Amino acid sequence: MSHVVIIGAGVTGVTTAYALLERGYSVTVIERQRYAAMETSFANGGQLSASNAEVWNHGSTVLKGIKWMLKADAPLLLNPLPSWHKYSWLAEFVSNIAHYRRNTVDTTRLAISAREYLFAIAEREKIDFDHVRRGILHIYWDKPSFEHARKVNSLLIEGGLERRPVTAAEVKSIEPALHGDFYGGFHTPSDSTGDIHKFTSGLARACQRRGVRFIYDAAVDDIARNQTYRIGYSLGSPSDGGDISRHTIEADVVVICAGAASRHFAGMLGDRVNIYPVKGYSITVHLDDEQSQRGAPWVSLLDDRAKIVTSRLGNGRFRVAGTAEFNGMNRDIRDDRVKPLVEWTRMLFPAVGTNRVVPWAGLRPMMPNMMPRVGKGRLPGVFYNTGHGHLGWTLSAATAQMVTQCIEQEFRAPERSTIPAVA
Repeated sequence: MSHVVIIGAGVTGVTTAYALLERGYSVTVIERQRYAAMETSFANGGQLSASNAEVWNHGSTVLKGIKWMLKADAPLLLNPLPSWHKYSWLAEFVSNIAHYRRNTVDTTRLAISAREYLFAIAEREKIDFDHVRRGILHIYWDKPSFEHARKVNSLLIEGGLERRPVTAAEVKSIEPALHGDFYGGFHTPSDSTGDIHKFTSGLARACQRRGVRFIYDAAVDDIARNQTYRIGYSLGSPSDGGDISRHTIEADVVVICAGAASRHFAGMLGDRVNIYPVKGYSITVHLDDEQSQRGAPWVSLLDDRAKIVTSRLGNGRFRVAGTAEFNGMNRDIRDDRVKPLVEWTRMLFPAVGTNRVVPWAGLRPMMPNMMPRVGKGRLPGVFYNTGHGHLGWTLSAATAQMVTQCIEQEFRAPERSTIPAVA
């Protein structure tokens, strides 16, 4: 039986483990954190959003980024300090503007296919992740932004998405809790929301029950190849006052699902995977009283002007997320980036209390063309499922199937396990 080692226990790593398990592989997942889904898969915006499949490689994005450079509370913020990685990535980003249309359509198709896999997995494994299936409503404050959205909508429809324009009055009828003077919107009834951490943690537990081995608190520091791959890692955390011990594990196949750290591991394996860590922020607003619970929306929103998304996580939590910060591997939670999320919540949902708000920041692993890196590496037995950017959860269940198919083509699948494959 082929042994596959996956580096990374975020949503892409865990869905990949499950897809390989379905096909009978022996799977080990190595994760540097103490639990699954503790980094970028911890507290994102919560949207499963084919309607947000538009790639960012567009001239208007570049112009807005330049305009926003000196605004600390801008939706997109670029640290101007020189960095070869950052500026070379941005150059590649600009060069991919030519592929904007094709990549948007392809991402839409991939997001739609991913839904069926993810929903089937959650149902089969009985994973409760605060799933809300009331669609996603994109809101626009003026005619120019609405007309641009109409052009984007034609690409999403070409990719197979059912999405319709709505008037300002319809915006209010779709989500009565929303306050604001909007020009119009677009509604995607088939999109949904949920808690990515609860889903990924639940799926990791299901994988463990089925035989996947998880090695936590493990920092991978060496990958050597002979007949097989020997992955060296250290266990333990000096911050806990414990000892550090060195270990190795052998594998026929290595799959890199390590988010923003994937670039580092790719370099160890002789591959160039040009991921840049684009920081995003979220707040989780705890709805501790009836007024806040009534005043928070159930329909998921995307405010195009503020670049903010929302999701309702059960009766007691409201997630608000957004912003893009180009500042390297910096994980600091900055007050000037969190404050606009709180103020936006107060402005659009004045009945919601914001006395208990939990901020968070995560690093989105973005490729310059905004497309995930899925497939083979230079060396035999090396594969990648990473670089999903702002659509990691939305795309993960489909890209897990894709990378598994690539592995099957190179390493003949063993006898099937008792877990039925997702249709």
